[in-house]
Amino acid sequence: MAKQSYKWVEALPTPTNNPQKFFKSLKTIFGMDLFKGLALTLKEFFSKNVTVQYPLETLPLSPRYRAVHNLQRLLESGEERCIGCGLCEKICTSNCIRIITHKGNDGRKKIDSYTINLGRCIYCGLCAEVCPELAIVMGDRFENASEQRAHFGIKEDFLKDMQEAKNHSQQEFQGFGSPSLDADTKIKKTPLDY
Repeated sequence: MAKQSYKWVEALPTPTNNPQKFFKSLKTIFGMDLFKGLALTLKEFFSKNVTVQYPLETLPLSPRYRAVHNLQRLLESGEERCIGCGLCEKICTSNCIRIITHKGNDGRKKIDSYTINLGRCIYCGLCAEVCPELAIVMGDRFENASEQRAHFGIKEDFLKDMQEAKNHSQQEFQGFGSPSLDADTKIKKTPLDY
């Protein structure tokens, strides 16, 4: 068994007598350390502010930001897009969407109640992806704090008003997986062999 040798690393020389300690203290107090710190403080004091004064100013949101849901209307007629299929309720992983429907006189589904529990929602966007009519989309309203324990959003809170849609120049939402507006020019025509 070989004996291992260790190299001891020598530390910085420490002052041994009182005059050396005294001069080292003076150098630390009145030396460059103090002025370096003061220079950094003054530089940051006069630099540009990076803090946003939140209620008065806001930062721009990403176009893909997922916040409180919006229920869309048809632009031509102003009717609600939602047909009550219930796909958003079925795919919701946090089980926060509830739709109550009934059969109307014309044989079509009519929506009695559409609620989203915003306290439970994880804003994953699956409801917007699965909607066949592009009736529900993720909006950009992120201020949804509440003092009430049971914070439910009812249909009237989410449904875009037609007047509001006209004032904000609402555009048709393309949705996930929908073809772009110029898809006809991008798609290569193929001959039908069959």
